[in-house]
Amino acid sequence: MATCAKVLTKVGAAHFFVLYGAWGMEMDPRAGDGEAFVAKVEAVVSPVLEAHALKLVDLQWRREGRRWVLRFFVDKPGGAGIVDCQRLSHEAGDVLDVSGLIPESYDLEVSSPGLDRELRTDREFAWAVGKDVRCWVREPVDGRLEFAGRLEGAGPERLAIAAADGGTAEVPRALLTKARLDPPFRRK
Repeated sequence: MATCAKVLTKVGAAHFFVLYGAWGMEMDPRAGDGEAFVAKVEAVVSPVLEAHALKLVDLQWRREGRRWVLRFFVDKPGGAGIVDCQRLSHEAGDVLDVSGLIPESYDLEVSSPGLDRELRTDREFAWAVGKDVRCWVREPVDGRLEFAGRLEGAGPERLAIAAADGGTAEVPRALLTKARLDPPFRRK
């Protein structure tokens, strides 16, 4: 603590100001609506996804520590492999660099969604239709707090989950606390 006080008296406290939009500096492209920025990234990269028959499951842009990370989760019929992820990483990185959409340095990560991926967005639920899922609700629905089965439908209001016994449960999305893919090795 004494060393810090010596430095402050010798050097003085530092004050830093950053002004965007003044003196020819451009605004940060992510300022304001982060969803709009992610939509722009998706639009730039979508031709690469289509060229390799990949479906975008999720796209994340976030700060982790001192670095920005752009993370793509992709899938295709039969599953996305390492080669698919490598190819997309190289080609999407090149397309994004040429577009100038992201001026600062960032880490680009490409991954498959994972066997037990948590489902959060409309896009993820739409992708999961036809797959086995498990979900939990905060209030009982038909006397139950947990549902498992094949996701038959995913609308903005409800999920339709077909159980092994042949019945279908209608689960209100507003009551969901968690939903995830349910791979065979995790079932009881």
